[in-house]
Amino acid sequence: MAIIEGFKIKNFQAHKEITLGKLWTQWNKRPLTPLTVVIGKNGVGKSTLFDAFGFLSDCLKKGVEEACDSNGRGGFKRIRSQGVRGAIEFEIYYRQDINSRPITYELAIDTDRQNRPFVKRERLRQRRKGQRTGWPFSFLLLDKGSGWVWSGDEVGIDEEEVDVGGIEESPTVQKIELSNSRMLGIATLGTLKQHPRISAFRNFIENWYLSYFTPDSARSLPLAGPQKHLNIHGDNLGNVVQFMEREHRNRFKAILNKIADRIPGINEIETEKTNDGRLLLKFNDKGFSDPFYSQQMSDGTLKMFAYLLMLNDPSPPPFICIEEPENGLYHKLLESLAEEFRIHATGKRGGSQVFITTHQPYLVDALNPDEVWVLTKGKQGFTSINRASDNELIKNMVEEGLPLGGLWYSDYLDAR
Repeated sequence: MAIIEGFKIKNFQAHKEITLGKLWTQWNKRPLTPLTVVIGKNGVGKSTLFDAFGFLSDCLKKGVEEACDSNGRGGFKRIRSQGVRGAIEFEIYYRQDINSRPITYELAIDTDRQNRPFVKRERLRQRRKGQRTGWPFSFLLLDKGSGWVWSGDEVGIDEEEVDVGGIEESPTVQKIELSNSRMLGIATLGTLKQHPRISAFRNFIENWYLSYFTPDSARSLPLAGPQKHLNIHGDNLGNVVQFMEREHRNRFKAILNKIADRIPGINEIETEKTNDGRLLLKFNDKGFSDPFYSQQMSDGTLKMFAYLLMLNDPSPPPFICIEEPENGLYHKLLESLAEEFRIHATGKRGGSQVFITTHQPYLVDALNPDEVWVLTKGKQGFTSINRASDNELIKNMVEEGLPLGGLWYSDYLDAR
C-alpha cells in the first residue's frame, strides 16, 4: 500500500513551518508510522493540520483558487500565516508501496498581480535505482505553469550536474506550458499513460478519504441502491450496507460480530426499502421484537458502525484522515477502536495509512509513543510539533507501564 513517510507545511494558517516524519533532505529522521495520531490542547491547530490534507485534495480536484475558498477557508489571505509574505508550501515524501523508491512532491502557491492564487512552483523527484545518496532526479519541474516533464519510470534531471536552462527536448523530455496556472500540473499530466509516476501520485491524492462523518447525516433517508464506498459525511451508510450484504456477505457478517462484541444487544443490521424508494437502516436488538431504525440509534452506535464499515472496505482508500473519532463514543470503546485502526493501517494488503487528530486521553492510552505527535502553539501564535517518542522521559515511563494518555493528561507530553 502507498504510504506518506513525511509531510511538511509552510505558511498555512498557524503552521508557519512544521514537519512530520522524514523528508529527502532529512534522511536521518524516522518516517511516519502507518497509524499516526496528533494530539494537543484546544486551539493549537489540530483542525488546521487536518484541513491541510483536505486543502491539497481540493487543489487537485478543483484548482488552487477554488480550494482557497472552499470549506469555509475564506480565501488565500485568510489561510496564509499572518504576517507572512511568502508562498504557502507543502512537501510530501511518499512511497507507492513498501519496495518502491520514495518520491517527493513539492508545491508552492502564491498570488499573482491580480491577487488571485496560482501555482507558483511544482516539482516531483525520485532517486534512480541503486542511488542511495545525492539529490533525487526531478521528473516534473514547473515554474509558474511552464517547465519540463520526463516520461517513463527512470529518467529525470540531476540538478547538481546539469543547468536547468540547458535542457533539450527528446523522446523522453518535453517542454510544457499549462494553459491554466491555477490548476496543478499533476492534475493534467497524471491522466497521460506516458507518465506512470505522475499518474500514480495523482491517483494517490485523488483517492484520499477525509472523514467528515456526522451521525445526523447517517440518519438521512437516501434513495435505495448499493454503493461501494462510504462518502465523507456518511449519508450513504445504508447504501453501503446494501452493497456489503449483496457482494461481501461474509465480510459484512464479521463486521456485525464486532459490533455485537462492542455494543451489547445488537445482533443484526440490515436495510429496508420504503414504498417511495428510500432506504431505511434497521438495527435488530436481542431484547426487543421490533427493530430500531438509524433515526433512533445513538450517535456512538452509528459512528462505531460507520468506522468498522469503512475499515472493512474491500478496496479501501490509500489514506484515511479522521478528526476526533472519539466524539460520541463511550470511553471504553476507544481502546478497541484504536486497535481496529492499527490493524487496518498495518495490513500488508487492503489497508490504508490512517491519520487521526484527537483530544481524548483514553484513545491515546491505546497508542505507543512512535505513533503520537504533540502539537503546541508558541507565544508568536505559530505551532511546533514533536514526536512523543523523541522525549526519552516519556519513552521510559511508557516502557515502565504508564499509559501514554495518562501522561498527557498529567501534562508530561506538553512539557517543553
